[in-house]
Amino acid sequence: MSSPSSLASVPSPQVWPHSARWFLALGAISACTSVVFSAAFAHLPVFAGGVPTAVQTALSQQQFHSLGLLFTGLALRVFGASRWLQAAGWLMLLGLLLFSFNLYARHVLGWDTLRALVPWGGVSMILAWLSLAVGVTQGSGKINRWS
Repeated sequence: MSSPSSLASVPSPQVWPHSARWFLALGAISACTSVVFSAAFAHLPVFAGGVPTAVQTALSQQQFHSLGLLFTGLALRVFGASRWLQAAGWLMLLGLLLFSFNLYARHVLGWDTLRALVPWGGVSMILAWLSLAVGVTQGSGKINRWS
C-alpha cells in the first residue's frame, strides 16, 4: 500500500507543460479518428471492392503517429519543453495532415488537388522522429517549463 507521502510526489496536471497536454490530447483525438475512419472505410460504398492499399497505409500511419504524439506529450513532461520535442509534435501533426488526411481526401472524396504534398507528409513524419530522438537525448535547448 502506498503512503500519503508517495502520493504527494505524483505531479499534478497543472505542472505539465501546455504543449505536453496539447500533444497528448491531439494524439488521443487522432487515435480516435483513426478508429472511426477504419470502421467507416470498411462500410463506405466507395470501398465496396475493398479498401485501397494507400488508404490502409494512411490508416496505419495515422495510428502509429497518434502513438507518437502521445509519446511526444509524455516526453515533454519528462524531459521538459524543448524546441526539439515541440518540433517533433508539430511535424507529426503536419505529416498526418499532408500524408494520411490527404490520402483520405483523395480516395474518399475524389479531391486530388494536394496530391503532390503526400511525400512531404512522409518527410515531415521522418523529421518528427529524428527531432524526437534529438529532443530526448539532448539536455540543452530547454525553453520555459510552463510552455
